[in-house]
Amino acid sequence: MSLEATLQSAADAGHLLKSSLENIQALLAASENPVYRASIEELAEASQWAELNDRFFQALKFGTGGLRGRTVGKVVTVAERGNAPADQRPDYPCVGTNAMNFYNAGRATRGLVAYAKAYRVAAGLSGKPSIVFSHDTRHFSPEFAKKCAQIAIENGADVFLFDGCRATPEMSFAVRQLRADAGVMLTASHNPAHDNGYKVNYNDGAGIVEPHATGIIKEVNSIMDESYTPLPAEEQGKLTMLGQEMDEIYLKKVETMMLQPEMLQNEKAKALKIVYTALHGAGGVLVPVLLKKLGFNFLTVPEQDVRDGRFPTVKSPNPENAPALQMAVDLANKEGADIVIGTDPDCDRMGVGVRNSKGEMVLLTGNQTGSLMGWYRLKTMFELGILNEANKDHAVFLKTFVTSPMQDTISAKFGVQCINTLTGFKWIGAKLAKYEAALPSEILTKYRDLSTAESRAARLQYSKFLVFGGEESYGYMGDDFSRDKDGNGAVVMFAELAAYAASRGLTVVDLLDEVYCDVGYFLEVNQSKVFEGAEGAAQIAKLADSYGANPPKEVDGSAVIKVRDFRKDEIFDEEGEVLSKEKMLFVDLEDGRSFAVRPSGTEPKIKYYMFGRQVPAAGQTMSMDELGAAKTKVSASLSSMWTWLEKDIETRLA
Repeated sequence: MSLEATLQSAADAGHLLKSSLENIQALLAASENPVYRASIEELAEASQWAELNDRFFQALKFGTGGLRGRTVGKVVTVAERGNAPADQRPDYPCVGTNAMNFYNAGRATRGLVAYAKAYRVAAGLSGKPSIVFSHDTRHFSPEFAKKCAQIAIENGADVFLFDGCRATPEMSFAVRQLRADAGVMLTASHNPAHDNGYKVNYNDGAGIVEPHATGIIKEVNSIMDESYTPLPAEEQGKLTMLGQEMDEIYLKKVETMMLQPEMLQNEKAKALKIVYTALHGAGGVLVPVLLKKLGFNFLTVPEQDVRDGRFPTVKSPNPENAPALQMAVDLANKEGADIVIGTDPDCDRMGVGVRNSKGEMVLLTGNQTGSLMGWYRLKTMFELGILNEANKDHAVFLKTFVTSPMQDTISAKFGVQCINTLTGFKWIGAKLAKYEAALPSEILTKYRDLSTAESRAARLQYSKFLVFGGEESYGYMGDDFSRDKDGNGAVVMFAELAAYAASRGLTVVDLLDEVYCDVGYFLEVNQSKVFEGAEGAAQIAKLADSYGANPPKEVDGSAVIKVRDFRKDEIFDEEGEVLSKEKMLFVDLEDGRSFAVRPSGTEPKIKYYMFGRQVPAAGQTMSMDELGAAKTKVSASLSSMWTWLEKDIETRLA
């Protein structure tokens, strides 16, 4: 029986989804790549229908976050494996319309170039569009970057290509520095090793929002084949390689994020010992350089300095998870280090561990880390005179709705406005673009070339100055020269914070407790339910829809007092801007607890964010005994809430 007949028979029997059959047929018709047919034949002959459905139930959708999907299949075919040993990366990426491979990366690049050309024409700009390409250490990332650069050049775009792996925030910075039309990062951030992705930032250096989002998505999703005819040589773009020169410009900016470099002259601060791990990723390129230049006492985890897309020493290269930092913790215990810091493969996220007063290493959550760094930057900027009563109305703290309300409270205590955005750093970037556009034209034309001091002065006089930006998922920003979350800068900010605590003879945990006593105890617990593949996508959609159609009236014994459905309600931020619609629902309870639920935009999961708090009366502070009692009470209340929510999830999926 022919392959076509075998597939049709499987579809007739209900083993192969109709959409899977159609996408397989379309791919085979659009390409003569022998790896495609050989892989599909092997899976069909072995009746691997679940694998084929996962690979082909849809065309990998280009969304506002770009592309993200498996680049190594659950089942690796002989054709994909090639000559690679079983414990190494296959020779060829996962075949499938729903996989991250050369087919989908090529579609994305051609669509992006087409949009950039059209945008320049509409804006009255002459010349070719230019795109920055960068990549992390993931499987096929270097190959994807080089291939995409070639496709962009042959379709008429000038290309800036980094000469090796770099962090996402440096790609963003390079877009701004070079006045490029867009930037592309080949990465799946903190996802497991089998994933990869294609992340697009536009000409302001930030993740794409409207009007670019719809325009790029339309162009990309209209392309279903992988063949194209290169333009004549004279119409093609040119290639410029980026390397050390761009690194040095970026490094000088990141160094300025340390507010008090002289603090390391303090003997206690100088003695602070740091263990840093790049988790086999791009953070290893510049983070050690930064720590050394600034004078911190640090060492790295040698086994995890190795840039390896298998991430062989961890189950998942996500610094949010304790196991990913275990080798760093072990080294810290062996060497007597005070803190550990880890960044993910594309170095836009940072996770930390710190010693408590008992000498035990404990991990901070993204909310705790962000709250502390934001508090320190506010306090220090007022102490240094950068902020004062006259200009604080021009300062701003940016965070997402699902990030700890502790940060709203801290900002209010300093008299600085806190603005909440939708989930994702692109929305923080959109705010920064608005603030930049508000500058006078004579400043705006040279804004990207201003020094840190000049830029800050301009924003504090004419617009809004970012003190700190962050999200609960371990992403942080301390300035606006890059428009993405910045693991390099986050390491600098956290190391300075830890040095400040050490200079006072405190652990970071002691310092966090001081802040809790001042503003109240806040606890956030994030949980998620994973549903993979075609069937999983349907379950996530069903569950998300059920909350909008039938929101709870009572949760864990407490009445629901407010429901905010970001999919359909008109919701405004603190500046009076109406928010774009998002698949997220917020539920506030009478007893002060709340939770939010939203499907992940990058992983096959639905996320739950739970919030609890206990704050002192106005004008009062909490004693350490009161803080201890609050921690116990609030933690128990969120544990109870999750037990209730899990049972409710089962009911909604029944």
